[in-house]
Amino acid sequence: MSEDAPIAATATPPRQGLVARWAAIPLWVRILAGLVLGAIVGLIWGEGATSLRWVGDVFVRLIRMLVAPLIFVTIASGVAAIGDPKRLGSIGGRAIGLYVFTTAIAVTVGLTMGTLWQPGAGADLANAVPRDLGAIKAPADIFLGIIPANPIEALANGDTLAIIFFAIFLGCGVIVAGDAGKPVEALLNSASEVMLKLVGFVMEVAPFGVFALIAVVMGTSGPETFLSVFKLALCVLSGAVIQTLLVHGGLIRLAAWLPPLPFFRGVMDAIVVGFSTSSSSATLPVAIRVAEQNLGIKPSVTSTVLPLGATIGMDGAAMYVAMLTMFAAQAFGIPMGPETYLVAGITTVLVAMGIAPVPSGSLFVLAAVLAAIGATPAQTAILVGFILPFDRILDMIRTIPNVTADLAIATTVARWEGEIDVAEYQSARDV
Repeated sequence: MSEDAPIAATATPPRQGLVARWAAIPLWVRILAGLVLGAIVGLIWGEGATSLRWVGDVFVRLIRMLVAPLIFVTIASGVAAIGDPKRLGSIGGRAIGLYVFTTAIAVTVGLTMGTLWQPGAGADLANAVPRDLGAIKAPADIFLGIIPANPIEALANGDTLAIIFFAIFLGCGVIVAGDAGKPVEALLNSASEVMLKLVGFVMEVAPFGVFALIAVVMGTSGPETFLSVFKLALCVLSGAVIQTLLVHGGLIRLAAWLPPLPFFRGVMDAIVVGFSTSSSSATLPVAIRVAEQNLGIKPSVTSTVLPLGATIGMDGAAMYVAMLTMFAAQAFGIPMGPETYLVAGITTVLVAMGIAPVPSGSLFVLAAVLAAIGATPAQTAILVGFILPFDRILDMIRTIPNVTADLAIATTVARWEGEIDVAEYQSARDV
């Protein structure tokens, strides 16, 4: 053989290492596998699965560590990048209008499913331990709290609404400053890119975190949890399916003029993380990542619409509060006429905007809705005491519509504003 003859072509290519093969598997497949394996381990191991709690806690803390700074830098940089206050008003106005619209539909779905399934009929609340939800904030205090007295304190405390307000305020200042604000805009853009890279690092831990979280839930609660509230669980599950597939899928098809299948394929990572953490806020970093990388949505939309949605886009929680309202009415014999349905619906839509994006956050606004239909504080405390022991599993289900609402609305607004790469969105069918 000649010395110049190529020998590389006949060489055996090196085998992929274990890490490389693991990384080649789509992230949502790895997360879903962790979820299934975690459920199996939890069922088999039982209470012993609590020894894995620390793994899930590490994952949740890593995500929560990123939420406040990510909201701040992405919103501030997104507002600054828009450059035109009119466009900012257009994006924000359309997003808020869609959030109110989908929340109203979610409440209607909740009241309808609660009426059809009758989950509270015959419910035995005799052994429920009453739980006090504490003082309810007046609406004036809630709105006043949006303006932070100290922005640094708001960041430290993770006060989402206050962070959003200050970030928008700062972004507007950058726009008005013109050329003098360019260095700040560049700094915010750089910080936003860095934060998204950090999200990518954390998401590599997600399969293990989800595995541990689900194992602990199934080990401590188990499937028998559903037997105690079987009808309510079916109610929540059917409502979540309707809201996610029909309402949000319909929004993508009819309002964004895009096929729904690439959307659901592209957001699978966020759905699974939302399901396992039961928190829209904890899912925000993943939602921004999939929106930009899988759906082709531009940062000018993701950085403003998604953080806003993590705070006010609570379709699943609103639906659940409406269902619990029907549960309470049926369990305590409270008559529900057309006017009571209307009052319950309007009240739920309003309070849903203030539901904290954390596990069981919807229970903390339930008192306001139940009071509107005539339930006493004592009855509310009994209902919460009855629901709370198994609320985590129901919370996991209803977090999915929260997540898909945010991403569907971001996709729709991006389509209306011309801020989406449709070719990249279409490629999500191959994700």
